[in-house]
Amino acid sequence: MPNMPEMTANPPGSFCWMELSTTDPSAAKTFYAGLFGWTAIDNPMGPDEIYTVFQLNGQPVSAGYKQQKDEAAMGIPPHWTLYIATADVDVAAARVQVLGGKIIAGPFDVATHGRMAFAQDPTGAVFALWQPKANPGVGVKDKPGAFCWADLMTPNTQRAKQFYEELLGWKVEPGEHDPSGYLHISNGETMIGGMPPSERQPPNTPPSWLLYYLVESCHASTAKLKGLGGRVFMGPITIPNVGTMSTVSDPQGAVFSLFEPAPRA
Repeated sequence: MPNMPEMTANPPGSFCWMELSTTDPSAAKTFYAGLFGWTAIDNPMGPDEIYTVFQLNGQPVSAGYKQQKDEAAMGIPPHWTLYIATADVDVAAARVQVLGGKIIAGPFDVATHGRMAFAQDPTGAVFALWQPKANPGVGVKDKPGAFCWADLMTPNTQRAKQFYEELLGWKVEPGEHDPSGYLHISNGETMIGGMPPSERQPPNTPPSWLLYYLVESCHASTAKLKGLGGRVFMGPITIPNVGTMSTVSDPQGAVFSLFEPAPRA
């Protein structure tokens, strides 16, 4: 794989960090190393607490930690959390509540790295807001083994559209000549994600953000994932002129998707 360009900033409104809460950090490190080629940098955070930064070719792509006891007690499964960059997390957190969402925790400082808050949109999906200081977030996107897209799974796309457009300045609109009902999310001129219509979402899917990781071959990566102990829920399926994707989970149960883009004409 060629050297990847270093990203020096993630603009406000962009997806800037991805964080794994898992019941077995050691097994997760082995799994993602095998699947994506990630290397793990462990950072002690206190007694028996380690925050692992995953790197791809020396650039940070995500992080992971052992699930907190209060999450486990509430029956929250292992999961990925999506962080969204903001210029002022305190202003954004106040706005979340005005717009009908909830602040779960924060805002609070994370040492010198940045300031953050955990939030929930009005439809129930959880995300994090990140105001960067020393840490701008991921150093690479849209390369094999790195984050490339996110879908919001929600039963009320119109309510979610209104919330995120007013909170982050996103444009959430259907694609040109696309009758499927899928809404595309743009941050400025950059398309970053989408919202599938509720009827196209898997049954019993809770409101949540689904992260996509780019792969060179969705079929090969899906097979590799199964060999590493992961689970396949859907796919690989191919959407003409878009690409091939699978919805999967790691062995501990954290759900995400694999995506192979269609060849450019």
